[in-house]
Amino acid sequence: MASASTCKFHPTQYKPLQPSKRVLPYISCTAQPSQSNIKVIINGAAKEIGRAAVVAVTNARGMEIAGAVDSHLVGQDIGKVCGMEEPLEIPILNDITMVLGSISQLKASSVVVDFTDASTVYENVKQATAFGMKTVVYVPRINMETVSALSAFCEKATMGCLVAPTLSIGSILLQQAAISATFHYNNVEIVESKATAGDLPSQDAIQIANNITNLGQMYNREDASTDILARGQVVGEDGVRVHSLVLPGLPSSTTVHFSRPGEVYTLKHDITNVHSLMPGLLLAIRKVVRLKNLVYGLEKFL
Repeated sequence: MASASTCKFHPTQYKPLQPSKRVLPYISCTAQPSQSNIKVIINGAAKEIGRAAVVAVTNARGMEIAGAVDSHLVGQDIGKVCGMEEPLEIPILNDITMVLGSISQLKASSVVVDFTDASTVYENVKQATAFGMKTVVYVPRINMETVSALSAFCEKATMGCLVAPTLSIGSILLQQAAISATFHYNNVEIVESKATAGDLPSQDAIQIANNITNLGQMYNREDASTDILARGQVVGEDGVRVHSLVLPGLPSSTTVHFSRPGEVYTLKHDITNVHSLMPGLLLAIRKVVRLKNLVYGLEKFL
């Protein structure tokens, strides 16, 4: 935790008759906890990404964990759950309203990080807003209707919210490079790999496909109308195809292949563990405290 120093000047009287025993003035400083730290509440704290977030926030300057919410491991100290050397003396609670009410009394800048699911995120943001808190949302498969509703709500409440389809800075850089490449290539296919068969295509693959759609380009014209399943799933209306490879032991990987006659341009990004998302999360927390509306996409701040 960051600290501030309070210093006092202590003058002393100079006695000319005893120069050898002169005592010089001195300054004493006392360290006090800083009140400027961002208070962070993790909703979904018992999940793998939630545990990683607790450790990252605890070790980051200018912010601290103030609450942990989850329906699992209720009552356990979140520090111990995360394998930290010392407990944080913050129990996991399953009542987010209780946590928000307690933290709001501190009258400090507070951010709720939502790792829950698409069915609860709207109500979670509303509750955080009611207590005067900003929200960072990283929820797989959140639909654009929910984002639009949240945007209208945050605009009316003048409250900041950052909805991040991805927290990976590397993934965002890949997407930006892909957008630049679309103006020079007529063919593009996305190949992703995952260790487990979750929601496919992944959110990252869908985001890339959406970003390079409606840029005035029609891709893969040679077989744009084919319905052969082996050719992958078409995402969007511009012929972008996505292939998902699932094999245990594979890292989470996204590769975008662009081509034209005589040339292939390949962009690739791998995620080996959830800790790669933490720099993006810390950036999101620092940026959302200044927002007064909803922003979609962490790339707005890179």
